[in-house]
Amino acid sequence: MNSQHPSTYAESGVDISAEEEAIKALRKHFTTKKKGRGSPINIEGAYAGLLDMGDFIIGITTDGVGSKVLVATEMGNWKTIGIDCMAMNVNDLYAMGLEPIAFVDYLAMESIEPSIADQIGQGLAKGAKIANVSIVGGETASLPDIVRGFDLAGSCIGIAAKEDLVTGHKIENGDAVVGIPSSGIHSNGLTLARKLLAKYGLYTRYGSMERTLGEELLVPTRIYSEVLDINKNCEVHGLAHITGGGLLNLKRLTRLGLNLSDPLEPQEIFSVIQAEGVEVREMYKTFNMGMGFAIIAPQREVRRIARLSDGSKQVGTISGRGIRVQHDGELVEISK
Repeated sequence: MNSQHPSTYAESGVDISAEEEAIKALRKHFTTKKKGRGSPINIEGAYAGLLDMGDFIIGITTDGVGSKVLVATEMGNWKTIGIDCMAMNVNDLYAMGLEPIAFVDYLAMESIEPSIADQIGQGLAKGAKIANVSIVGGETASLPDIVRGFDLAGSCIGIAAKEDLVTGHKIENGDAVVGIPSSGIHSNGLTLARKLLAKYGLYTRYGSMERTLGEELLVPTRIYSEVLDINKNCEVHGLAHITGGGLLNLKRLTRLGLNLSDPLEPQEIFSVIQAEGVEVREMYKTFNMGMGFAIIAPQREVRRIARLSDGSKQVGTISGRGIRVQHDGELVEISK
């Protein structure tokens, strides 16, 4: 399969398993651990780096927008990708019950373009307002020998009382899986999506879509700030931000199985991508497929969670082994 007509994320140039091996290669050298106040807390599958501060915990995340910046450049619209950058960081903090408090950005450009920086800043500010986060600094770099165009990333700090930290260790068979809708493709899988949709052009309106394909790809990532209230007012056993790796993110929480018998409806953009020859299993391993966040809780908490999060519903239960999803009447095994 050539790079212009890939059918998997790996064939498009993004190999999640290779990334995991690279992370292992990096981490094996990180043997120095601070002692005393601020010592690290190691939790398998954690969405954030964690520091023990005595009565409370500090969490640190870092993430970028990825190849969504290329869509923004082709569309000449950089006003929303700052929201994506903020969302990708704060959502990872929410996934551990941490409250985001401070953010810094990193903008690397081939050549400094103040007008582009201005639009990126608009998005960062909007995302910060939604997440109730202070942007306390950042860095801009001119890297003409390294960067083509620009790259945008950031880091965020969050805090939580120790008893509010959510790690997934309380998950048990019979728990409900509650899905919260995504706003669309978010900021993952864009390398595959761009290459598959290139033949149509980003200014094309496909099917019944009200927006062009480019506009659809630029819909900003949803910021799941309501998760803080859910964690405060409900008994929560696990939280998952559904990003790169799709439903496989749920494996970070538990070794128990997940049966998603009534998943959220994927937006039309996913149907367009799948129609280009991507298997259903690969779709759920690459994209959020309409569910950007998942909450695992006792069945008795489902109604309360639904009242606190717009559009959410129970999509399945914890049972057996592996991850299975009911898609168009067919039970699809995502992972064993």
